[in-house]
Amino acid sequence: NPYILATLLFGLGLGTTITFASSHWLLAWMGLEINTLAIIPLMAQHHHPRAVEATTKYFLTQATAAAMLLFASTTNAWLTGQWDIQQMSHPFPLTLITLALALKIGLAPMHTWLPEVLQGLDLTTGLVLSTWQKLAPFALLLQIQNVNPTILVTLGLASTLVGGWGGLNQTQLRKVLAYSSIAHLGWMILILQYSPSLTLLALLTYFVMTFSTFLVFKLNKSTSINALAISWTKAPILTSLTPLVLLSLGGLPPLTGFMPKWLILQELAKQDLTPLATLAALSALLSLYFYLRISYAMTLTMSPNNLTGVTPWRFSSPQLTLPLAIATTATISLL
Repeated sequence: NPYILATLLFGLGLGTTITFASSHWLLAWMGLEINTLAIIPLMAQHHHPRAVEATTKYFLTQATAAAMLLFASTTNAWLTGQWDIQQMSHPFPLTLITLALALKIGLAPMHTWLPEVLQGLDLTTGLVLSTWQKLAPFALLLQIQNVNPTILVTLGLASTLVGGWGGLNQTQLRKVLAYSSIAHLGWMILILQYSPSLTLLALLTYFVMTFSTFLVFKLNKSTSINALAISWTKAPILTSLTPLVLLSLGGLPPLTGFMPKWLILQELAKQDLTPLATLAALSALLSLYFYLRISYAMTLTMSPNNLTGVTPWRFSSPQLTLPLAIATTATISLL
């Protein structure tokens, strides 16, 4: 029903906006809660056991994280007597809040729900989950000052490594995208305390790249690597562009995805954290491997059942192709 859909999307927007606009922990928590409640019906709209299971898992993790956040902020108010987000001073609630937000966006080692949940959703809701749902917790992470640097660096490094290792053995595209999301978030968290503007840049480029990747898979109606082999007959022009999109997601030099990684490594080196920068760069190679694998499956293998004359791409809807064209161009040539 379009009215219900409009209400839910409005709820999504409202939740994020409330969290953005709040300087009081209770209000921030309320925004996150509205956000979660608005996306749950969207996730369960296909009455399929997988979708329902994914929705339940998502609801439980988000509720846990929100409860943790509320507990930490009340503890903070109890210890220091104030609710302001920017005025956090006590280390205990600070750590707790950081961990709660990490659980909300799926940073390692609190990442295990993300691949499972994403695997049960359709690509559109998966895209909302990978992009829009990350905004509100990120706004809070950016606002809390003087958090222990060790925690953030540990979370970030663990996420880049887990995102690299986890995706290697996957054949399901949505799980690969989930691990890719974990790895990118790790990069953002690594640099969070040294240069918040770089974190935002990385987030923005990640959104653009993920957007085009999800739309490509949606246009191909493919959810596993095997299904990509016949994409040449479905959309030839798109298939020849997709490896560039995937390599951009992996962070290869002439493409957009290289920009945030390059700047983050540069900033880490400036902060005398060369070993950290080296580890992060090496973990990016792991991610690159599985992006190359998908590119290979898509473009360098010929499909055995070549459907000549079947060209559904000629009749694909402009609602999908226009944003896809914009996002793909940005993903490839924004550097």
